[in-house]
Amino acid sequence: MFENRTVLRIYGYSIFDIYVLTCGGLYCSDEAGFLKLLEQLTVVGEVSKELFDERLQQLQILQDDHHVAVIEDVEAKVVVAAGSIFIEKKFVHNCSKVGHIEDVVVDQTLRGQHLGQRLIESLVEYGKSSGCYKVILDCSEENIKFYSACGFSRKEVQMAKYF
Repeated sequence: MFENRTVLRIYGYSIFDIYVLTCGGLYCSDEAGFLKLLEQLTVVGEVSKELFDERLQQLQILQDDHHVAVIEDVEAKVVVAAGSIFIEKKFVHNCSKVGHIEDVVVDQTLRGQHLGQRLIESLVEYGKSSGCYKVILDCSEENIKFYSACGFSRKEVQMAKYF
C-alpha cells in the first residue's frame, strides 16, 4: 500500500512504521481506508473516488507546504493514524513560516499506545525542519492534556465561523 515512502521506524513498536508523505505519495488506492479513519475524527461527507483524486491533485500543487503523515499497521496494511501539517508563509518574524497541524486521528482501537505522540513528534519535526518559527494547532478541551504532554501550551483563544 505504501511503497516508495520515507520510513521512520517507531522504536518499540514492531508492527508499526510511520511514513511522512507528500500528497503526491498518497495513492488513489488509499482513499477508502484513509477516509474511514478520518470519520473517527469528524464528518467526512460523501467523497467519491473522483473527488478524492481531484483533491490530491490540488494538494500536489502545494508541494512541500502540505504534508500528510500516516501510521500504517504493516502487517494488516491499514492506516491506523494520520495527521497533516500545512506550512503558512508569513510576513511577520522576518518573513518566517508557521506550521498548522490539522486532522490528527488515531484509530480508536489503538489509542493509548503513544501512536498519536509519535505522529505529533513527526509533524512538529517536519515544521521545524521546514523553517517554521512555531507550530500551532486547535483542539477540543478533552485533548488539551494530550497535546500538553506533546509539548504544546495553551495560547490565546480559537474562534470559528461555519458556513
